[in-house]
Amino acid sequence: MAHPPSPVNPGPSRVAVVGAGMVGLSTAWFLQERGVSVTVHDRRGVAAGASWGNAGWLTPGLATPLPEPSVLTYGVRAVLSPSSPVYVPPSANPNLLRFLAKFARNSTASRWLRAMRALVPINGLSLSSFDTLVDGGVAAETLEAKSFLAAYRTAAERRVLLEELEQIRAAGQTMEFEVLDGDEAREVEPSLSDGIGAAIRLHGQRYIDPGRFVHALADAVRARGGELREGVEIADVRDAAAGVTVLTGTGGSEQYDAVVLATGTWLGRHARKFGVRSVVQAGRGYSFSVPMEHVPSGPVYFPAQRVACTPLGDRLRVAGMMEFRKPEAPLDARRIRAIAESARPLLRGADLDARQDEWVGSRPCTTDGLPLIGATRSPRVFAAGGHGMWGVTLGPATGQLLAETIVTGERPPQLAPFDPLR
Repeated sequence: MAHPPSPVNPGPSRVAVVGAGMVGLSTAWFLQERGVSVTVHDRRGVAAGASWGNAGWLTPGLATPLPEPSVLTYGVRAVLSPSSPVYVPPSANPNLLRFLAKFARNSTASRWLRAMRALVPINGLSLSSFDTLVDGGVAAETLEAKSFLAAYRTAAERRVLLEELEQIRAAGQTMEFEVLDGDEAREVEPSLSDGIGAAIRLHGQRYIDPGRFVHALADAVRARGGELREGVEIADVRDAAAGVTVLTGTGGSEQYDAVVLATGTWLGRHARKFGVRSVVQAGRGYSFSVPMEHVPSGPVYFPAQRVACTPLGDRLRVAGMMEFRKPEAPLDARRIRAIAESARPLLRGADLDARQDEWVGSRPCTTDGLPLIGATRSPRVFAAGGHGMWGVTLGPATGQLLAETIVTGERPPQLAPFDPLR
């Protein structure tokens, strides 16, 4: 069970957290563990951003930097196609083009390996941090992936992930897996079609229903005395000698000892004035759910198509796409159709025309593939964002390490590579 709040708290006693996704609420919960009073603000509501509709994988073994050498194999023609799994609109503005140029420069083998080594220590805390939340009273569960298959049409396609898994191991990340042919993969997971000729079975991974888990986490923060203010736009954050003042869009203001900015794609809006120069770009992902004749017993990944499937109750969530576009842009039905058509020949018994819960959300991406976690130029203003595709997997570990930083004033070594001022 949860430890009682510490009676001796040398750090701040009142902290505002801006952002009610997995990262922000995890930080709030771990601050409460250390006796801190928290108020969480969100301009929309709990899990309203990228936390709700993503695949919900807890896969520290696959939490790798988004800029990777395979990105460079996509030609200009490919990324401009609406059906491409990585999409850049032809009308991309100069800021996005500058982001993509830096992203491409970081997509080399040597830079990927350096970034991967930086992620290994925090990856190692990810599952135990979820266990701490659940053991501490968060009324949700993490599900063991009885099977977790990365499936391919051919063995030649599979070679890319096998090489990446070797690089992951070379960086110091533990990852157990076995290589299967198509028939062996269908024996494990009958929902795979006859079009699958090769697969990799990953061991030791988990998954969650992300919306359900984040709402349970919010309930736990409330139950421990935290306040959640939904539908509140933060207009400004001002640092002064007496503390940090948070001003709302309706003209209200309140002072805190410290503020955590966990606003995902919008991190730069308030963090920039505190010295955070790294651009956080929306990498939009899409998802929907479909009925299945046989719901898989664990996640199924089609890496060549960049489509991720997760069993949620009696339906399968199908997710994909990396669309570099403004986060406020409306859902583009062409992306949904492209994901469905990519998955159609690979799944058996999936009614991909009976789609529900169509969703788009913005993953907060950085040019080097590493998150921004820690103190800004102000010792009272902290950043927590830029996790790319891994905000759910790494959210609780981020919250645990950042709460330690805020309360003790000392940065854990796992956070050293993620300095927001780098």
